[in-house]
Formats: sequence, structure tokens, C-alpha cells
Amino acid sequence: MRQRRWTVGCIFIGLLFLGACASTPEPVKQPTLNAPANASPTVRSAMSEGNQLFASGRWEAAKGQYEKVLQEKKTVAEAHYNLALVLDRLGKRKEARPHYMEAANLAPGNKVIWNSPVLRRYGDVAVEKKSNAAAPALPSLGGAGGALGGGGGAPGGY
Repeated sequence: MRQRRWTVGCIFIGLLFLGACASTPEPVKQPTLNAPANASPTVRSAMSEGNQLFASGRWEAAKGQYEKVLQEKKTVAEAHYNLALVLDRLGKRKEARPHYMEAANLAPGNKVIWNSPVLRRYGDVAVEKKSNAAAPALPSLGGAGGALGGGGGAPGGY
């Protein structure tokens, strides 16, 4: 009986292990962004085409459409963001980074861009935090701990 439990347990653990090894992590799914409402018809058309190509997994063709938008108008944050998504999918992360950053710089209020987990991976992009501007920060008293931090101040704790 004991050996049977042992065997069943080993088989169960083995199956769990095989299942974990066989599954591949799915890439982060980020939505592509549409062209801004005030964009020219050429920009809107190229962005729409790029988004359709992106959705069907045709990364190179989508990349071409987003690059076409940026040739027409370099300040379309959504095109920079979508191009960065495509470059990420193509494994060109070094090339994607400046486009993520440019998208964030061009669209400071765009929550999709700024709160994107993909974008946060590329730099010091702060996640939206609640701050209490009325409460002043406690001054550090030297050393590693600062006020009430318990560390490294002058002898006697002050």
C-alpha cells in the first residue's frame, strides 16, 4: 500500500513537472493604439492597416505601416508605441526602447502607454502613484536609516 502511494505520488509530480516544462509563457498582450482623431487620412489609414497586420501576426508588414506613419509625421505617439510593440515581437528590444520612450514623451497623459507593463520594462517609467503633497518628507539624520529608520546616525541616535 505504501509503495503504491509512493508510485502514484511520483507519477503525479512527474506529470506536473512535464506540464510545466511543456507550456511556454505567452507574450504580454498589449493592444495596438489607433491614430489620434485629428490625424490626417493618410496617417489614419496606415495606422489602421498596421493594426490589422499586427492582429494577424504579420509583424514585418505592420512595422512598415507604422514606419510609414512616422515618415509622414514623427510626432504620432501611437505610431511610436505600436512600432515598439512590433519590434518587441520581432525580438529587436534594443530598437524598441527608444520608440517606447518617444511614445511616453509625446503622450504624457496616455494611460495605455504610461501604464504599459511592456514600457515599464524599458526604463525608469514610474507607475501612477498616489502622493500626499501636503505631508512633508521626514529629513534624514545621516547614515542609512534616516528618521526612525534605525540606522547609522550620530552616536546617541541624533
